[in-house]
Amino acid sequence: MNPSWLRDAVFYEIYPQSFRDTNGDGIGDFQGIIEKLDYILSLGCNALWINPCYDSPFHDAGYDVRDYRKVAPRYGTNEDLYRLFQEAHARGMHVLLDLVPGHTSEEHPWFRESQRAEKNELSGRYIWTDSWFKGCRNIAYIGGETERDGTYLINFFKCQPALNYGFLHPEESWQTPVDSPDAIATREAMKDVMRFWLTRGCDGFRVDMAASLVKYDDEKKSGTSAVWKNVRQMLDEEFPEAAMVAEWCDPKIALRAGFHMDFYLNNSNGYTALMRDYEGHEDHSYFRREGGGDIRPFLREYEDWLQDTRDIGYISLLTCNHDTPRPRFHMDMEELKLCYAFLFTLPGVPFLYYGDEIGMRYLKLPTKEGGYTRTGTRTPMQWTKGKNLGFSDADPETLYLPVDDADDAPTVEAQEKDPSSLLSTVRALLALRHRTPDLQADAPFASICTDPEKAFVYRRGSLILMINPLCRDQRVEIRGEILYSIGQVAKKEDAIMLSGPSFAIVQPAD
Repeated sequence: MNPSWLRDAVFYEIYPQSFRDTNGDGIGDFQGIIEKLDYILSLGCNALWINPCYDSPFHDAGYDVRDYRKVAPRYGTNEDLYRLFQEAHARGMHVLLDLVPGHTSEEHPWFRESQRAEKNELSGRYIWTDSWFKGCRNIAYIGGETERDGTYLINFFKCQPALNYGFLHPEESWQTPVDSPDAIATREAMKDVMRFWLTRGCDGFRVDMAASLVKYDDEKKSGTSAVWKNVRQMLDEEFPEAAMVAEWCDPKIALRAGFHMDFYLNNSNGYTALMRDYEGHEDHSYFRREGGGDIRPFLREYEDWLQDTRDIGYISLLTCNHDTPRPRFHMDMEELKLCYAFLFTLPGVPFLYYGDEIGMRYLKLPTKEGGYTRTGTRTPMQWTKGKNLGFSDADPETLYLPVDDADDAPTVEAQEKDPSSLLSTVRALLALRHRTPDLQADAPFASICTDPEKAFVYRRGSLILMINPLCRDQRVEIRGEILYSIGQVAKKEDAIMLSGPSFAIVQPAD
């Protein structure tokens, strides 16, 4: 069974460095999140995903964990995070932390012990070859930096040594199988990390690179899936209301491996077709009014996944995340309204990235903490037109990242005064979702009209929804009451008229 609270959950992703600074050091903190919980709830978001906030040297923005059980001092203390859990729960909200199970920082005490020449209980916590000049097939590795006679495999950046969950098909004497004592010890250590936070108020985890654990010939991910099934068994027995969402983008595998949710990410052709189909010189994204896009690539993939995973778990669509260019990069506010209307009315559990509710821009910036092209999506939240757009009272030169300095930089303050703003639209959409069971996670979905020359029409439960991203008018033959609309929508005899880019939810007549 999935946690019951997920049926009506809408998540808000927070990149803690950039959300709200309350102590004037230019970096966001837990107190800043606490102070904005009522704002987040007012959006219609009743759950949080907080990017890694553990102690780290921050070579990869916190995804290089130095201590899983200690928060990074720049955000506050462990007690501050526990208080954040409590304040969220008092508002009926849930909080997921980011779990990084595939690797640690090279500064983690586990790695410090594992790299020693003398054999010890942590020698097998990471993946080492048996010689300083031997590498590993198809997996990056590092040599010459430790006293141990061997090279170690990495999971992403050089600073992130891969934890040892074993090899599905070992080929060398130094490759341990998935049921080896060392591989099992790694899995159990990660379960203990989860228990540490769950017993202190955390409600679950977003799991980074969830498919990356077991090495070699794990194409169908049976080895990695076995690890997560074991973790899920622990959760079901000890923390049945805790939830996990996978960074996997293969729900057929991820949900059967024990995850409650799996992200639909931009490395999928279907998701790309919606709002990021701009490789080359032209943008054919479906939600660009002049893009000439086609929703069918998305539907072919999505409907196949949805049908295959029915009653197992949830597919989670997101406006953006910390790794992806913000949708405002190529879309204007009106296009975003239609895009969000679609994302927030699909089955599953949606995620809203901080600042997307006001249409924050993607900024082209130099790399920060391993962000590279992702850095421009991680800029400070824009609250007011005041100093640093309300993010911090610090000197601008000391901010974690610069704020948008454009005269028309969107802010919460300005959009709260405008009933036609993107922020107002997000609030209206999510309020409608919460009060309408047919728009929530479990209600049935079916495509009705997918002709790219016409409005896309689909069903959720008893409701009929329609999106016209094009500049030309569309007529949808249906009788009923318009419950909600964006753009110019009107009833006309036995039809709904969509004049230019528009969206409508209709309760059909009997």
